[in-house]
Amino acid sequence: MRIGIFGAGAMADALGTRWAAAGHELMITGRTAGKARALADKWGAHTGGFEEVAEFAEVALIAVLYQGMTSTLAQIGDAVRGKVIVDCNNPVEVEHFTLVTTPGRSMAQEIEQATGGHVVKAFNLCHARVWQMESPVFDGRRLVVPYCGDDPAALDTTRRLIADIGCEPLRVGDLRHAHHLEAMAAIMISLLFGGCEPHTVFNLVDRAAATPNG
Repeated sequence: MRIGIFGAGAMADALGTRWAAAGHELMITGRTAGKARALADKWGAHTGGFEEVAEFAEVALIAVLYQGMTSTLAQIGDAVRGKVIVDCNNPVEVEHFTLVTTPGRSMAQEIEQATGGHVVKAFNLCHARVWQMESPVFDGRRLVVPYCGDDPAALDTTRRLIADIGCEPLRVGDLRHAHHLEAMAAIMISLLFGGCEPHTVFNLVDRAAATPNG
């Protein structure tokens, strides 16, 4: 599968590395050309401009900080119209750990409206270090990855990409439910900023057992 990646940060690195290892063909673009070239070299892939990456892609991954999303979407325009877009982003500010989007409206819906692509929300609930794991497995069980969207073909493509990195896909609804995944991410991010280890952020039972008054 040809995957075009927009963004050259930790999430692009983690997911792109796993997909390259699974045999997918990648092309990347980003705000910092040097970072994009470094990742392309790591994967044996190519870099290009926004339009070039969009033309190359059968499926696009948008992986940028929410502060840069408006600029990224302006550069993408409608170049990915009708294509599958995987959105792993979280519009969460880290002072109060709340969403910056309009109440009840998700970033995933904003991306779909701006690009005309078929957006699926996925990969937004774990730190990049989790996606770097070769087959994320905890207590002998594959990591479950919630995803949601409206287009059947886009959902099927995303399901396969989740399985390709050794995880268990779990569809949780249509794109309206992306708002709930983003809200859940606000809690996850607050826990990570509070010092929780990324691989065990939900290991609350063990923490309670270790606490005298737990």
